[in-house]
Amino acid sequence: MSNRQLAAIMFTDIVGYTALMGDDDQKAFGILKENRELQKPIIEQFNGRWIKELGDGVMASFDTVADAVYAAIKIQESNATKEFQLRIGIHLGDVLFENDDVFGDGVNIAARIQSAASPGSIFISEAVNHSISNKKDIKTQFVKEEILKNVSQPVRMYQVMFIGSSPIVQTPPTRMASGRTSSNLRNHKPLIAIASSILLLAIVAFFLYTKLGAPTKPPEPEKSIAVLPFVNMSDDAEQEYFSDGLSEELLNLLAKTPKLKVIGRTSSFAFKGKNEDMREIGKKLGVAYLLEGSVRRSGDILRITAQLINVADGYHIYSEKFDRKLEDIFAIQDEISQAILDAIKIELFASEKEAVFKRYTDNVEAYQLYLQGRFYYNKFSPDDFIKAIEYFEAAIAVDSTYAIAYAGKSFCYMNLWSWNWLPPEKSLPQALKAAQQALQLDGEIAESHLAVGRVKLHYELNIGEALVEYKKAIAINPNSAECHVQLSFCAVLMGNNEEAMKQVKIAENLDPFSPLNLAYLEVTAFSARDSDKVLALAKRLIDLEPNFFFGYEAMGDYFFLLKNYKEAIHEYELALALNYSTYNLSALGITYGLMGEKLKAREIIEKMKKTPEAEFEGDNTNFGNVYAGMGELDTAFQYYDKAIESHESFMLWIKTAVIVYIPELKKDPRTNKLLEKIGVPPL
Repeated sequence: MSNRQLAAIMFTDIVGYTALMGDDDQKAFGILKENRELQKPIIEQFNGRWIKELGDGVMASFDTVADAVYAAIKIQESNATKEFQLRIGIHLGDVLFENDDVFGDGVNIAARIQSAASPGSIFISEAVNHSISNKKDIKTQFVKEEILKNVSQPVRMYQVMFIGSSPIVQTPPTRMASGRTSSNLRNHKPLIAIASSILLLAIVAFFLYTKLGAPTKPPEPEKSIAVLPFVNMSDDAEQEYFSDGLSEELLNLLAKTPKLKVIGRTSSFAFKGKNEDMREIGKKLGVAYLLEGSVRRSGDILRITAQLINVADGYHIYSEKFDRKLEDIFAIQDEISQAILDAIKIELFASEKEAVFKRYTDNVEAYQLYLQGRFYYNKFSPDDFIKAIEYFEAAIAVDSTYAIAYAGKSFCYMNLWSWNWLPPEKSLPQALKAAQQALQLDGEIAESHLAVGRVKLHYELNIGEALVEYKKAIAINPNSAECHVQLSFCAVLMGNNEEAMKQVKIAENLDPFSPLNLAYLEVTAFSARDSDKVLALAKRLIDLEPNFFFGYEAMGDYFFLLKNYKEAIHEYELALALNYSTYNLSALGITYGLMGEKLKAREIIEKMKKTPEAEFEGDNTNFGNVYAGMGELDTAFQYYDKAIESHESFMLWIKTAVIVYIPELKKDPRTNKLLEKIGVPPL
């Protein structure tokens, strides 16, 4: 039953909990318990509703804003003597209560405000501040206005002042006409002493410089860039696909440049619509340069501006405006890219230049259809994949040699199959055919080799041949985070954990703000049994996207690695609440089985049978895993044999995600025969 109403949503979070987990697990678990025991009675005292825990955070709702703020104040004051600090965010908004959970923009805004709060403080939205303005016993002060992630309008935030809190914004000392501060001028003697010390140090430094010689020149910094999404300045909002597409095309063009690090699309686009300082964005992305711009389109007339910014000082080192026709779009892309390479002093040999500036099509109509396909492809949902396929097919109808459009089509169908969004017979043949066509049409683009590599690995379960394709792709585009993810998969499946984690590091650096990228990397880290990395990725995922199930799945994996099954169950249940699927159910089922809770594991199996994915008969691996966790190996192997016949990609992970944790399965002679069929090294 669902119920929509206006409510005050409060989020709390333990500051630095990830570091605590890394330093002392038992202490961190104790803090988690202490935090629950502190907050729950206070929330109930102020008529609040404890919704759920999100990792180390708590989400609660209140019918009145005053109750929410009073509860937050009492929580912070009661926490003053504890070893840990909290940050709290509160927002008043229209939300939907459903099945003991709450959803809506009000929830997202409250979570984002909490993330923006300083340690030990309470931050509230303007709606909350307005509601408590008549409460004389509650004092607040304005902190900042900021565009928060997934929030269209800027949010004004205020700090609630309470005993022990300190203001975030400090008022500077007043100045007199002379420019001196109004503080006591008798304090000038210490300043003179400091100035004298600085002068002495300068003299010593000059002496050492002249006697010992100039210091060795530091190594040249890494050449790196992020292409931010160009702003759509057109009157038509639907032209967003074109401005996004142009940005992505420039990014992909530069990504093929040797010795230039280019940040992935998702991370660059994470700052879309945010009014952040360019130097701060550059630091967050870890790059030396940023490319930004705008696109105004009216019919076939384009006005494109592009600016290259030096992150170190915020200065523009290149700026250009193009007033051209749509038919000139390819020439404009080339001009901008060449100007950037010249500005950051990267020279290309003739063969390199040919590869970097390679055009996928000369047909402007096909190009626009492809950009629209990419626009939906990047949304990563079943409906959007179907829309993307329609646009890719339309582009191919205009230009039948458009190899990269075939690669995009293959990618969409592979995801529709692997996530059980389409039955195999409606997705696999199309994915296989499109990948083969992409490679036949053009074997000189990374996307063709990636498309074939995905088929080789995830459908044919052929790790060796997939590795060959991925290496060809990475040679063409060394900045492909996705390709480094796939290489990490191959390495960990073959037992080379060191190489796998090396690829994880590269992929994370190339696309650090992509939840999907980080989720896939967590699969590798879990398979390599690198608990520290699993924890770091889990925390980062939850911070980036609190409503993305994989962050809690990853946190559950962390506890699973520690054999702390009770905490793992808690996190897996949070993941299941956000994404009810056989994938998340099976994690619970395996864990219950290993705990000896066979009755609960069987209940999970019954729930799995009722999910839509079970109807596709392509989910044998997950069923087999739960039976293996319960020790019912005969039934497990029956499902595994069906899974291999069905080419289920989840079978690739049977060794690293299941077998290593089940002693009976490790001893069974059928296990190595199973691994041999998959092409995974035996135990």
